[in-house]
Amino acid sequence: MILVQTQDFDSAEQYRCLREEADNPGAIVTFTGLVREFYEHNSGSEPRVEALFLEHYPGMTEKALADIEAQARSRWDVQACRVIHRVGELHGGDQIVYVGVASTHRGDAFAAAEFIMDYLKSRAPFWKRQSTTAGEQWIESRAADEAALQRWDAVKSDPDVPH
Repeated sequence: MILVQTQDFDSAEQYRCLREEADNPGAIVTFTGLVREFYEHNSGSEPRVEALFLEHYPGMTEKALADIEAQARSRWDVQACRVIHRVGELHGGDQIVYVGVASTHRGDAFAAAEFIMDYLKSRAPFWKRQSTTAGEQWIESRAADEAALQRWDAVKSDPDVPH
């Protein structure tokens, strides 16, 4: 299930749905991302984030998220999957993303959930603009997010590579 929405979500309810959708799962892995009050938080001297604005193109975004989920299902034993990404205006501490994966085995559930998150960070068509105490700016993909994708290419070409 893929949802792009402005309203908040209930993580416990999403977990219950995963349990119901899966066929005798051995593991359920969930991840809930929150809006940070500092974008980098390296030295504590950077400006505080007052709001984060996420934009997207309806239809295109859902298709991209469905493609990411399909890739995860093709690589690992995924019995059920739920991806929720919020758009609109968000503030520090707000839930922004939920990824839940149910599988027969924990390794597959962990790998699929991490894969989905890594691809959401770098390949999902969301545009993020933050308003800080120092002004507004668009947020670009970070080198660390791009590097995370490279290891999945290695896993795809060599299944013995640890993930």
